[in-house]
Amino acid sequence: MNQPTASATVVPSKATPRGKYPHIKRAGDFLYVSGTSSRLPDNRIAGAEVDAMGTTTLDIREQTRAVIENIRDILATAGATLADVVEISTFLVNMNDFGGYNQVYGEFFDADGPARTTGAVHQLPHPHLLIEIKAVAYKPAAR
Repeated sequence: MNQPTASATVVPSKATPRGKYPHIKRAGDFLYVSGTSSRLPDNRIAGAEVDAMGTTTLDIREQTRAVIENIRDILATAGATLADVVEISTFLVNMNDFGGYNQVYGEFFDADGPARTTGAVHQLPHPHLLIEIKAVAYKPAAR
């Protein structure tokens, strides 16, 4: 009988994790994507702009799209797609952003998509981050 395989990967083309953890971890046939934000590889934050006067504009729709695209790209490194996602947990700094988040989420998933939990958190690791998502996918390992 084959033993389940476990492996962890930091994806070089994505923003470096802000701690000692991988972007994605395989445990047997399951893939666990660590909490993912809209940070870009150069550490800019998609959906966050500061103008010349120092005024900050944060866009939940742009951040949500960037987060889901980051998760999509991370899953691709393990041969999986968003269609393989079975569970999503979303953390919003402000539940007033739920509508914009939900709208963009619906561009990627429908009612047959993953089970989902959304909760509010006091803050995320950067003041310009409005959202973080972690995901679990089921993608049988090559045998």
